[in-house]
Amino acid sequence: MKRALVTGGTRGIGFAVCRLLAEEGYCVTALYSKDEKSAEEAKARLKDVIFLRADVSSEEEVIEVFGKIPSLDLLVNNAGIELYKLAQDTSFGEWRRVMDVNAGGAFLLSKYAVKRMLDKGGAIVNLSSVWGQTGGSMESVYSASKGAVIAFTKALAKELAPMNITVNCVSPGVIDTEMMKRLDDEERKELAREIPLGRFGTPEEVASAVLFLAKSRYITGEVLSVNGGFYI
Repeated sequence: MKRALVTGGTRGIGFAVCRLLAEEGYCVTALYSKDEKSAEEAKARLKDVIFLRADVSSEEEVIEVFGKIPSLDLLVNNAGIELYKLAQDTSFGEWRRVMDVNAGGAFLLSKYAVKRMLDKGGAIVNLSSVWGQTGGSMESVYSASKGAVIAFTKALAKELAPMNITVNCVSPGVIDTEMMKRLDDEERKELAREIPLGRFGTPEEVASAVLFLAKSRYITGEVLSVNGGFYI
């Protein structure tokens, strides 16, 4: 049985990825950081998934996680936090926290996952964002962190290709998750009108893209946009 590790696996896209991978026969371990309520709800709904609490920006906690995983075939770096704030109002501490989780987490998990994949190959799928490709107003720090994930994906793909480890990235557009709850009904309608397909995406549609890249053994270093035409 193939083993997968998914960060940020209790809500939204991460939860959908865990559910799909479990349905596909993977033995799935999901990480979460603080939200115990969501974790308990996820555990009740995904009884075959192992849930572990860990801060992906802490190397000590990441090392501890890998001490509990005997082998690994797939890593999905999904954990992330956002920051909706003008750059001039953002503290350096806030910048560091977003970068540490979104980009640093992808680095740390990949670093230790690779050591489990060297003998047989494997796949890493990182989650970026459309703002990592285009930049988002009021989200400069978040955009920078997601742009870093894209650059990291491309460089790591070149580095790991000789070891038969693929590294790819899924870049979601506007997906109907908890992050969208800050928008009121009129803002949601206005945003949907900017999307050529006329609607928000679903976590399940992003999960399908993750699975596609996980299974593809001759695709590496790519960024797969799942955005309804929002950015072409």
